[in-house]
Amino acid sequence: MTPGARSPLRALGSIEMQTRRELIHARLREAISSGELAPGTHLAEVELSEALGVSRGTLREALRQLQQEGLLTADARGRLSVRVVTEQEVEEIFTVRHALESLALELICAREDRTAAVARVRQELETLRDAEGDFTAQLDADLAFHERICELSGNTTLLHSWRSVSGLARAAITAAGPETAVLNMAYQRHAPIADLLEAGDAAGGREFLRTHMRDAATRIEQRMHERAESAAG
Repeated sequence: MTPGARSPLRALGSIEMQTRRELIHARLREAISSGELAPGTHLAEVELSEALGVSRGTLREALRQLQQEGLLTADARGRLSVRVVTEQEVEEIFTVRHALESLALELICAREDRTAAVARVRQELETLRDAEGDFTAQLDADLAFHERICELSGNTTLLHSWRSVSGLARAAITAAGPETAVLNMAYQRHAPIADLLEAGDAAGGREFLRTHMRDAATRIEQRMHERAESAAG
């Protein structure tokens, strides 16, 4: 090898590091989603890096990604904690999701040929059904289903906007606990969307999504309120 040239073996280390970071990110996101790391939990770097058996640098990268997704928040001193979602934020998040996803549905319905798009949506539905019984897999499948609709719209700005709130959506879905989240993520609640797309019923789809999002938000808010009252009492 020419003196001073970069060794191709160096790339292997960066791939391994990236993989470790992704694994840490996935593990922490799962713990947050399932409630294993409850809202408000402070994530001390030293303790967490020792528990996971990774360097603080690698851990810090994973934590930064979770913060960008909206699952972690930092206080005035930069200390990270699991995000505490308020009832107002739940309302806002689902309102934004309705606006984005109903527009995506309208764009798909406007096409003369929606066959391929409908097939992809039905494929995501089957993944959602197959995931029932595995909370983390079901949560991922639920978000993937809604993201796919935005992707199939063909509007990249819309898709980017949806992805920018997807972390907050994940936090909102799990804010009231797994039992409430599972009810919101049920296959039966999502199946009519594929039929509406196939029929090209944009108006019906918009109204269905309005009810779909409102019911989910209401269920979460009610459970959050009950928890707060129980803690106060």
